[in-house]
Amino acid sequence: MKKLIQALLKGDKRAAARLISIAENDKAQRVAIIKALKPFTGKAHVIGITGAPGSGKSTLIHSLIGPLRKSGKRVGVLANDPTSPITGGALLGDRIRMQGHSGDDGVFIRSMATREGTGGLSQAASIAAAVLDAFGMDVIFVETTGVGQSETAVRDAVQTVVVVLTPQLGDDVQMMKAGVMEIGDIFVVNKGDTKDAARTARELEGVLHAAPGRGKKPPVLVTTASEGKGIEQLLETMAAIKKGT
Repeated sequence: MKKLIQALLKGDKRAAARLISIAENDKAQRVAIIKALKPFTGKAHVIGITGAPGSGKSTLIHSLIGPLRKSGKRVGVLANDPTSPITGGALLGDRIRMQGHSGDDGVFIRSMATREGTGGLSQAASIAAAVLDAFGMDVIFVETTGVGQSETAVRDAVQTVVVVLTPQLGDDVQMMKAGVMEIGDIFVVNKGDTKDAARTARELEGVLHAAPGRGKKPPVLVTTASEGKGIEQLLETMAAIKKGT
């Protein structure tokens, strides 16, 4: 373990991958990994990307990586995928969608099987984020598998939660007053090129304004991730929220 930690701190990507694998497969080692990494963490901005299946979370992350890399940021992605019923591993859908960045040494993408984890996350997700933090990633995206409104585990694994919604929600947004709606720091209506996007954003703002127990209301942004629209504004909003925490 000590040698792996030393290799990680020297920038060895294989050591990062190995430590994440150990955290996934060996519960007894998780505490040891966290303890060993603690002095070397706390610099990265860890961002949760959550929302229903089909909302475009992977495409959104893919679109965010490009401008972050152009600004010199190193980016980690922990894509929590459904568990294969045959191998017990991740189905790798998210990593395939982001494969355009796979050859970039400044990007580390890892699919993680949720296995026994809840809330759309692997139980080792927080430890994996710590590994990438110590590895020198500036921004780490933790993508959930696609959650229901009551699945809020991502809140405890990240610093900032981005909830991704789609225009197809329609009037259903009026009912989303609990669970995942209460943990979002930023709300994104993706697929903004569809006709109902603006209406959904307005309805969402109304729901958030009426929600009890919240102080400052979270921003609601509209993006079309497949075309890169709204991405710069989202990056600026995420950076501003981090500075304000």
